[in-house]
Amino acid sequence: MIIATTDKVEGKEIVETLGIVKGAIVQSKHIGKDIMAGFKNMVGGEVKSYTEMVREARETATERMVEEAKALGADAVVGVRYGTSSIMEGAAEMLAYGTAVKLK
Repeated sequence: MIIATTDKVEGKEIVETLGIVKGAIVQSKHIGKDIMAGFKNMVGGEVKSYTEMVREARETATERMVEEAKALGADAVVGVRYGTSSIMEGAAEMLAYGTAVKLK
């Protein structure tokens, strides 16, 4: 499965657009990590536990988007974008979306 942020795949022709596909996950923070992150916030610097949490959420959202594309018989997902939103205190949604296509 080809995943591209561009609207086309170099060297390939899109022969059919199958529709929008998406994958989402709502991820929450572990209370212990949240407390440590609060301390880090006071002194500055990267909050590595949050960086890891966001990376894992992005990977899961991408995998779910690809599963939806495969179910449609897609060869690729083009125009891939990511979005996040706060759902509640300590929880955020990660969304991956794009257009599933068949290639020649």
